[in-house]
Amino acid sequence: MKKYFLLACFVSSSLIVFAQTKFISSGKIEFERKTNVYRLYFSDDENDSWTELFKKNTPQFKVDYFDLTFTKEKSLYLPGRDADVPKKNTFYGGGMASDNIVYKNLQNQTTISNKQIYESKFLLTDSLRHVDWKMLNETRSIAGFECRKAVARICDSVVVVAFYTDEIVCSSGPESFSGLPGMILEIAIPRLYTTWVATKLQLIESSDEKTITPPTKGKKANQKEMAEKLDAAIKDWGEKYRARSVWLSSL
Repeated sequence: MKKYFLLACFVSSSLIVFAQTKFISSGKIEFERKTNVYRLYFSDDENDSWTELFKKNTPQFKVDYFDLTFTKEKSLYLPGRDADVPKKNTFYGGGMASDNIVYKNLQNQTTISNKQIYESKFLLTDSLRHVDWKMLNETRSIAGFECRKAVARICDSVVVVAFYTDEIVCSSGPESFSGLPGMILEIAIPRLYTTWVATKLQLIESSDEKTITPPTKGKKANQKEMAEKLDAAIKDWGEKYRARSVWLSSL
């Protein structure tokens, strides 16, 4: 009888430990962002000598790494490893959104972010972006987590594809994306030929949670004011490049 009692206690304690570790409420996720530079900047029919020279001297895919540190209530997304390595090609020079820092307070639904738009760095304070996500049944495994697919549109016509896991209880994600019932581990924006994919998750100590603080430097504005300044700065550009700049700034 005693043996069965001890076995029952062991099983019960094992289930408690499993339940405690099944859902993650704090940690640090590394995201790999990959952009097809050729498709982003050039149409298929652009094959002049300058374009060919650019392609000859520039890798087709640009890869950056970002870290997302989070608790259940807040998160901080910022450039990760290799972020301070000088960019070889000044044409896209890292491009917009390469130095983004995004802090989200999920309790009061606010965000504070640093965004570099050409020569200007903005400090944006706003409410969390509202995205009308549509849940789908497709699933995939990302960084060891079972993830479910969701889709939405931003900027009226730009499709965003996300995969999220409810095993990580923080409702955040890379850049300004959030609002799903769990952590977003993959984002794809076909119109920008760019994907963000989680490569690994690291559990953090309570002392690391103190680093999840909002940025403080930059010209104070909100997303709408920054978009207006950007539009004025690029008003003479072609429509294709203006649209892409606006989409990139909205991340």
